[in-house]
Amino acid sequence: MKKQQILLAEDDTNFGMMLKIFLEMNGFQITLCEDGNLAVQSFKENDFDLCILDIMMPHLDGFSVADTIIKSKKDIPFVFLTAKALKEDQVKGYKLGAADYLIKPFDPEILLLKIQALLKNKEGKSREITIFQLGNFTFDYEKRLLILNEKIEKLSPKEAELLKLLCERKDDILSHEEALIKIWKNDDYFTKQSMNVFITKLRKYLSQDSDYEIEIENLHSKGFVLKWEKVKYS
Repeated sequence: MKKQQILLAEDDTNFGMMLKIFLEMNGFQITLCEDGNLAVQSFKENDFDLCILDIMMPHLDGFSVADTIIKSKKDIPFVFLTAKALKEDQVKGYKLGAADYLIKPFDPEILLLKIQALLKNKEGKSREITIFQLGNFTFDYEKRLLILNEKIEKLSPKEAELLKLLCERKDDILSHEEALIKIWKNDDYFTKQSMNVFITKLRKYLSQDSDYEIEIENLHSKGFVLKWEKVKYS
């Protein structure tokens, strides 16, 4: 079976080699490039399944490499690595189309899980999950329907997009920035207030399940987490 190929652009030699060895041990074929120009050249010469791009690199930064890559192969997933937790960088990365954004230091196991999820999603896009179960609710993303027993709620396009992102990240954080950029293409103050209105509406819909406590938790300055558990009756 052919190994999936990953382009790893990382100028820290020791860190890059550590990631390369770790990912190769987990079944991937890794091409390591230590500057942006080499990464672009290697991308042109190979058929990669995914790219991991450090932002701060010599000659050409990760954003510029990503911009070049997506112009020639729009459907390739890529993940940014950075040592700086700057909001502006995260927003810029998501605007470019980054699938994810990891801040150093991070656990390589987390990167591995993200890679596996991204490649699985890429392979199965034709079978993309569009029906979700939330407690007793059935959420049909394509039809924008939230169904509880015989009651059917027709969601607005943005309500449906937001609920889909939350379902895909169940029990994990959906950052404010990611939701705003992916759905509203903007993350200014007024757009954030608009998103909060949609979150309130979703909470109201989901509160109607009497068997499950379905919660969209707001983690201050971080994002939202969707979770639910069966109500315990005394």
